[in-house]
Amino acid sequence: MFLTERSDAVVTLTLSRAPVNAISEEWVRLFEAKLDELAAGPAFTVLHIRSDQKVFCAGADLIEMRARMDMADGADRMYSYVAGIQRLYARIEALPQVTLAEIGGAAMGGGFELALSCDLRIAANEAKVGLPEARLGLIPGAGGTQRLTRLCGPALAARLILGAEVLDGGAASGLGVVHWAVPRAELAQRAQETAQRIAGLPAGALAASKACIAAAMQPGRGGFTDELEFTRSLLNEPATRERVQAFLAGTSDPSKKPKSGAAR
Repeated sequence: MFLTERSDAVVTLTLSRAPVNAISEEWVRLFEAKLDELAAGPAFTVLHIRSDQKVFCAGADLIEMRARMDMADGADRMYSYVAGIQRLYARIEALPQVTLAEIGGAAMGGGFELALSCDLRIAANEAKVGLPEARLGLIPGAGGTQRLTRLCGPALAARLILGAEVLDGGAASGLGVVHWAVPRAELAQRAQETAQRIAGLPAGALAASKACIAAAMQPGRGGFTDELEFTRSLLNEPATRERVQAFLAGTSDPSKKPKSGAAR
């Protein structure tokens, strides 16, 4: 169901459950196991999530969903299933590595919620994304209401969720729901280039930046103290001091790709 490939400090994780990468209970378990495997392996800086199917991820496994709904305790079973997806996506969101979702085809419901749990999203212009659960009398309960609202604000989240609206990649980019939209023929190369460019940055700085961005989204907390503490910690790193000293001496251009590090 999942394939992985390493290139320098980038791990590419390919969703490979034919035909539409439907999210089953086994899919969730194997995804968790794959993350365990990656955490125990060599350090890396970027996790690039993509699909080798026509779609990115079409959401819930309808066969399993139908079976649960036919059971007397179907609502409780669905609760447990969705809670498992929530835990998986929260784990992805909390990774110290930068996560990039490459959306080449439809990313609907739980599939789009997976993309929303990533730090960055690049989509084909032709791709379709959305949280259409309201059409079924449900909600995007695997983090969709929370992450989309944090991403684009309550007004736009209400439009997309309450209207069960589906966007193509170009429209999603225009609304800030994905970061980049490109023609499908260029998507794989652009995604790889983006992953490699980010992986060339110091892993410690990326992980610290992620933590501060997350702190900014916590009501009543903010991350100003975090910024100070991470700044002091990073300046105590020999590699950071070397970079800063080279820049101050005029021998380094921070806009150029530096020697990469990797995060655990």
